[in-house]
Amino acid sequence: MGLFDDFSRFLENRLEEFLRNNPHLELEALLEQLREQEEDTLKLIADLQLQEKRSQEQVLSTAQEIQRWHIRVEKAKAANRQDLAAAAGQREAALLREGNQQWGQMQGVKERITQAKELLRKIQQRRQEVQAKATEAQTARAQAQAQQRLETSGWDARSSYSGGYDDLEEKFRRWETQDELEQMKRNMGK
Repeated sequence: MGLFDDFSRFLENRLEEFLRNNPHLELEALLEQLREQEEDTLKLIADLQLQEKRSQEQVLSTAQEIQRWHIRVEKAKAANRQDLAAAAGQREAALLREGNQQWGQMQGVKERITQAKELLRKIQQRRQEVQAKATEAQTARAQAQAQQRLETSGWDARSSYSGGYDDLEEKFRRWETQDELEQMKRNMGK
């Protein structure tokens, strides 16, 4: 495993060095990472909201059961059936404990949803900041490239001309050569 770890560390170091030398790519990588975190957080929120809905349904169902057993306790007491009233009271108490536990779990899920939404807000804010930096870096890079092209275009004027101007250059050379030949013929003929 040591060789694999060394190789993995080597690759990570090379990647970090490459990203340091190409900051715009580092920003792009960070943006991608933030996009993935945002997506994961949205999925988490959706899962938690589903859990919250299930918890609410459980709490409601348990509350209905508590109400049903409470009515039975009252009925048994009214009918002077203490044996049934006591058993129904125990069932009602057990359901109340279960309901309280379910309520606590539901509140925990709600708190996790709030935390996940806050995390999402922070991720989105960070993503906007990084996006602004990436746009700024891209603009600066484009300006630097344009400046470099302007500076280098003065060194070789022919390099900036398209193929059509090369043909014009060739035509002028032929014409000038022809003109020189005719001039020489005239000079020899004198």
